[in-house]
Amino acid sequence: MCQLLGMNCNVPTDICFSFEGFCARGGKTDDHKDGWGIAFFEGLGCRVFLDDNPSSTSPIATLVRQYPIKSTNVIAHIRKATVGPVGLENCHPFKRELWGRYWVFAHNGDVPTLAEAPGLHRPVGQTDSERAFCQILNTLRQRFPQGKPPIADLYAALQAITAAIAQHGIFNYLLSDGEHFFAHCSTKLCYIVRQAPFTAAHLIDEDLTVDFQELTTPNDRVAVIATTSLTDNEQWTPIHPGELLVFQNGAPIAPLDLQRL
Repeated sequence: MCQLLGMNCNVPTDICFSFEGFCARGGKTDDHKDGWGIAFFEGLGCRVFLDDNPSSTSPIATLVRQYPIKSTNVIAHIRKATVGPVGLENCHPFKRELWGRYWVFAHNGDVPTLAEAPGLHRPVGQTDSERAFCQILNTLRQRFPQGKPPIADLYAALQAITAAIAQHGIFNYLLSDGEHFFAHCSTKLCYIVRQAPFTAAHLIDEDLTVDFQELTTPNDRVAVIATTSLTDNEQWTPIHPGELLVFQNGAPIAPLDLQRL
């Protein structure tokens, strides 16, 4: 299946270190060779890079690895094609507008029996993933026509939509509008929160170590979310199957705390 990578921070941060290891899984240390993509939220803008070549050999991926774009929310994906042929239109993450903001989505798994639902948002490619994304946005737009609701109401609605789509198969996903970052686990997803006191981290897929104490301030906090852990000397927290997490400012928000936001 595909692989997911996300980052949510309290200050703009680059993802070069994590992306270095993640890219290797696209044809070097793993067989996810059917395209890749990454999206960076920057204010109200969203910078997206896509390529239907393997990430381990893609010149565009090399650019991203060497270009320290700073963002508070990042979503990346490397694809192993199941539904839909290899092609640029089928590369994740997908981007659409809702309530005057860009939304970005990437999916790991298969929901092959999910039918295309009517609505403003329609898929361009042939993947079940893009169909699912369009269904999420169409349902949210219908439920909240006046605009983005309070986060507690949005979370409850997204939980219900996710549960309905997950009945069609495996539905691990990352979703963000640049303000909140959602991560749903159907089978496999984990995260780590890096904050003071910062330590060194070593990648699993590349022989590369970074000492974050040299690159951060004591107030920085960064959450990294991935299908499987990217480092071999840190403790990653598994997300439980069926669990939907909301991240903001570099940390997950407890469901009870959503009511106070």
